[in-house]
Amino acid sequence: MSAKAVLTTHDGDLLENPTAFREMVGSLQYLTITRPDIAFAVNSVSQFMSQPRAPHLIAAKRILRYVKGTLGHGLHFSPQRQLAHLSAYSDADWTGYPESRRSTSGYLIYLGNTLVSWCSKKQPTIARSSAESEYRSLAHSSAETTWLGFLLYELGVHIQYLILLYCDNLSATYMASNPVFHARTKHIELDYHFVREKVALESHQVHFVPSVDQPADLLTKPLHKQRHNLLCTKLVRPELPSLKGGVRANHSPTLISSLSTIKTDCVTVD
Repeated sequence: MSAKAVLTTHDGDLLENPTAFREMVGSLQYLTITRPDIAFAVNSVSQFMSQPRAPHLIAAKRILRYVKGTLGHGLHFSPQRQLAHLSAYSDADWTGYPESRRSTSGYLIYLGNTLVSWCSKKQPTIARSSAESEYRSLAHSSAETTWLGFLLYELGVHIQYLILLYCDNLSATYMASNPVFHARTKHIELDYHFVREKVALESHQVHFVPSVDQPADLLTKPLHKQRHNLLCTKLVRPELPSLKGGVRANHSPTLISSLSTIKTDCVTVD
């Protein structure tokens, strides 16, 4: 998405054929299953499905142009040679929606070096501070990693504890582990102190990560091209389509002679 564009409900003319817009955005939603780099953009245009307008269609077509130029991008899965950590990066864009003043939550969950879960969504209530919005996003990532930890255990996959939670807001990291800050967080719903309970049980550990190194930034706000491309390398990787798979280049002499015999016997038909 354009880093300066702001989509609103009332700007622009209503579309004559809103069904085409809805079908386009619906197809893009399916694509986010394997393309986390477009999750925020698709989530943004999905907010206007009831009464789409011209700027919303322009934003959706911009996503399609980006997808066309990155057809080879996808998730990369690699085997784990040792016990892997389950780690999560959470971020929030405070009051990112100008009309409702709600914030956007986003998180990325890695099993070792492999991205296994991600989310970009609008928060259900208005946050009164940036620390509150970041803490809510931290709570969502904590709940998701807890569920994934139990799922992996039932599947017989052993992971290395503690589960690591990375957040780029110092106030949120302090609230997760220091009960002295309780007086400042009375306005936050009780269920979001789920994070503090997990830290007290020593199943999770919260760490601060600088905003420059925060990959979840891609799921909360539109970024400039250079920043977007940099963070995309931590989510998806370009791969050229190939039918060779994992076939090695250095064949044995017997295989080479067999291939040469087959090549001699082949007949080319125009």
